[in-house]
Amino acid sequence: MIDWLITLACSVSGVCDHQACRRIEHEQVSHVVCSYRMEDVSVSLRSMRADGTPYRTLRAAMEDAGPSLMAMNGGMYHEDLGPVGLYIENGTEQKAISTRGGWGNFHLLPNGVFWGRGARYYVTETSAYRKRQPKPDFATQSGPMLVIDGKLHPRFLEESNSRKIRNGVGVSADGEWLHFGISEGFVTFHEFGRLFRDQLDCHNALFLDGSISAIRTQKYRQGGWRDLGPIIVVTSRKKD
Repeated sequence: MIDWLITLACSVSGVCDHQACRRIEHEQVSHVVCSYRMEDVSVSLRSMRADGTPYRTLRAAMEDAGPSLMAMNGGMYHEDLGPVGLYIENGTEQKAISTRGGWGNFHLLPNGVFWGRGARYYVTETSAYRKRQPKPDFATQSGPMLVIDGKLHPRFLEESNSRKIRNGVGVSADGEWLHFGISEGFVTFHEFGRLFRDQLDCHNALFLDGSISAIRTQKYRQGGWRDLGPIIVVTSRKKD
């Protein structure tokens, strides 16, 4: 059923995953990247069904959303699948923003927020997000930031030997394109950040997670072997 829904979305909107999603070789590692012009798509977050049970899988979230182009894990979560940091779905804040430091990737400060309002989407460092005080349709906090105002996260080590499958989201320097990326091989934070900064021309980009990273489109399917918390779903924007 899900393949038929994606095909329908493509035929109706003209936004197809074989056009938007492709495999990119960056520094000898393969990545799947899906790029969407913001005006063409709607992005939403999904965590719990109407009955209060978690979606757990990309497939379930896509089926509930209707004809969908892509789904990807959308931020870090606790054992009960609840979000670690700020989480806003359909304009309702379900979890408050976190500003404290601590152990783990989320607390490798500065971290950031992926959020959207209307047809515009943003990746914003957490302190800047708090100063801005937007009222978004959705928001998910994760960390660390990969790219901040065109520069790599200051705590990334070029010689690091911590390599994992990683996924993230970034916004192009001109503010018109949204890029989702997932590595197909093991990469460091520094290498993954360079993908967004150097190859995708992202002025700001955010790490979503590692190891459990997953993506689902009609053409590409990776990960999804563990239950997921927040899930990002991309659908075609209805045209008048």
